[in-house]
Amino acid sequence: MSKSTAVVKASDAVASPVDPNQITKASKALLAHIKKATAASTAVSKNLLADEESTVAETPIWLTLTTKKHIADTNRLQPSKIVLPNPLNADNESTICIIVADPQRHYKNVVASEEFPEDLRNRITRVIDVTHLKAKFKTYEAQRQLFNDHDIFLADDRIVNRLPKHLGKTFFKSTAKRPVPVVFMKQREKVDGKRVAKPKGPKAKRDPVENVNARPTPEIVAEIRKAIGSALVSLSPSTNTAIKVGYASWDAEKLAANVEKVINELVERFVPHKWSNVRSFYLKGPETAALPIYQTDELWLDDSKVIADGAEPEKANIGKKRKAADDETEAKAEEGAKDESRPKKKAKKAAAAAALPESNDDKLDKEIATRKATLRKQKAAAKKAVEV
Repeated sequence: MSKSTAVVKASDAVASPVDPNQITKASKALLAHIKKATAASTAVSKNLLADEESTVAETPIWLTLTTKKHIADTNRLQPSKIVLPNPLNADNESTICIIVADPQRHYKNVVASEEFPEDLRNRITRVIDVTHLKAKFKTYEAQRQLFNDHDIFLADDRIVNRLPKHLGKTFFKSTAKRPVPVVFMKQREKVDGKRVAKPKGPKAKRDPVENVNARPTPEIVAEIRKAIGSALVSLSPSTNTAIKVGYASWDAEKLAANVEKVINELVERFVPHKWSNVRSFYLKGPETAALPIYQTDELWLDDSKVIADGAEPEKANIGKKRKAADDETEAKAEEGAKDESRPKKKAKKAAAAAALPESNDDKLDKEIATRKATLRKQKAAAKKAVEV
């Protein structure tokens, strides 16, 4: 492979180089393998209650992205959403817990209203605000119980940043049931493309049941459906990112449609430098090998880095131990050089004082000869004065 050059951030969107036929081919092969492996394991399993169909239905399919550089500097506690053509949680058995901003009474009334869809209402088993969350779920045991009682957790984006303090590592040590942010607050009106500022002064007291800051019921329903059906992207300081895109019970075409949508939006929205920073895409199950979907010709960048327009290249990454050893070696060398260089410096100064600069300029030679003759006359006059 020839030595790569610095890749600069592209200003225009680049078309996806992933072949849709390769996505469909990998989806068919992976689904067939999972069904075959599940049937074999169920046949030899000692568990008489094992059901092949339910096991396949619950097996998730993951799309993994490998990049050349990290796509995030820190762990992001809020997962981002990618709307899928085939929702991930369309079944009516998964339960939903909604954590809202105060007061909770308005949102409970919205869920209980006739305008709210019945199929979605049956899945929502709890609506709780931050005040009641802090009061009821202080202990670790209570947090574990809440974690086990619900399958999906949604949180108002106004309070989602406060949840790690109240829910602790029970929810945030993994991404399995991390609360998904939803927008329940009513959007302010816009004039000429700018939002109207809030009125200044003290706020008027209002009935908690009538929450004027909440969105209308149809918009809340649409936001909930969008959140539970989207693919969740949890970014971290790593070159590997995994996104759940479907289940092993799906058809290959249905799975391939989700994979293609996630690939395009993932690169366009979340990967710095877009396709220049993408190394590969793979499709896999929880315990299967990763089937390749796309792999770039340049698997790494040699001496260059992926940089944005006008940015300076980063310095080489030197480990702490190596840097400390190099610093210690340089310090010793400098001390030894100082001791050895002292007599040499004196000799150099004496030699420099005695040496005269060479010149081929006739005018300069005449001036030097005149100065020497003047000095001789002065020395002779001084010698005669001493003898007298």
